[in-house]
Amino acid sequence: MVIRISKGSILILCLVLTNCKDSNKKLKETTVVSNIEKTLNFNLESAIADCQTQLERAVPKLTDLTKHPRFIEKEDTDWHQVPNDKLMWTSGFYPGILWYAYDVTGDNKWKKEAIKRTEVFEDFKNITEHHDIGFMMFPAYGNGFKIGDKKEYKDILLTSANSLATRFNPNVGTIKSWSNKMHPRWKQHITIIDNMLNLELLFWSAKNGGNPVHYDMAVKHAETTMNNHFREDLTSWHVIEYDSINGKVLNRHTKQGFADDSRWSRGQAWGVYGYTMVYKETKDKKFLDFAKKLADKYISLLPEDMIPAWDFDVQSDPKEEKDASAAAVVASALIDLSSFVESKEEQVKYLNAGIKMLNSLSSKKYSGVGKSDAFLLHSTGAKSLGWEIDVALIYADYYYIEALSRLKKLEKK
Repeated sequence: MVIRISKGSILILCLVLTNCKDSNKKLKETTVVSNIEKTLNFNLESAIADCQTQLERAVPKLTDLTKHPRFIEKEDTDWHQVPNDKLMWTSGFYPGILWYAYDVTGDNKWKKEAIKRTEVFEDFKNITEHHDIGFMMFPAYGNGFKIGDKKEYKDILLTSANSLATRFNPNVGTIKSWSNKMHPRWKQHITIIDNMLNLELLFWSAKNGGNPVHYDMAVKHAETTMNNHFREDLTSWHVIEYDSINGKVLNRHTKQGFADDSRWSRGQAWGVYGYTMVYKETKDKKFLDFAKKLADKYISLLPEDMIPAWDFDVQSDPKEEKDASAAAVVASALIDLSSFVESKEEQVKYLNAGIKMLNSLSSKKYSGVGKSDAFLLHSTGAKSLGWEIDVALIYADYYYIEALSRLKKLEKK
């Protein structure tokens, strides 16, 4: 018997085989994530459930809309709340946590709470006194726009981006971070490594009907920082003081690290996260290459539990406090980075490191479950200044739940 196959049947067969190959590729990508989680004994859904448990414990206590939670002292269980002042850079993280809680659980009660806690900050859209408007507005209104589909937040975000853009100095090529009145040690244009994360607001603006120049500002800031903020070994200074007129570097110092030439761990974390985000927004390979180099350096400096001391230069002393906030920032960045790199080896390397960090953060040693209202314990804000030493920090919790959200999306990809 002769079986005749038409050209149309062959075409259909080819399409079916092609779709099978695409499905197999996606299945393999998902399998990589789940296999690493199983190997490291990390339970994503359990970690998400713990976050929900902590919020159910904390939210009923946080009823004063004129304040927001910032830290929990080591001997306390409740959040210490601070006024919603325009100088308080941490104000956007709590509403951002609520938006991510809605994202990872689908529970509408977190969306309602997020809206309530976000919209008290609308007046902050006009802040021009410092760079932190990005930190303050994007976790709250940006996540509300993206996760909560609150399109009415668009104009608030665009105004916020315009306010941030006023601090860009074209002579220097960066956004000025602090005012000299606030930080009199430096007399001219100050840029700190933290400022990399504020660029996301400018990128968002340029993509969503704002001034297209915002994109150029963000790229220029990233390029200038890449050229001046990092040592040959790829570790970062915290503070750079530039000449406001000719853009030359005047000083390289620190505010929150152990010493001017030390490697402040959260500063290194801001760099890893910042350049991963800049690549995501630009698709310029030089930023991806730099993000990978920074990530590799950061990982190489870590202790066995993947949670750094507050400064890498004091890490050899076991009495020095840890900084879980730095670990949460980098864990979130590495999960993102793993989805951008091309080789399977790099995907596994960065995803493996990110999940290891999450596994450690969710362990009994660092988890706040049953001990306080926070997701995470053992963060350090600024030991060199005597602030927030070995405490729970609101931004540690924010980047932790963001990392969980990113990992969950990667599983579903």
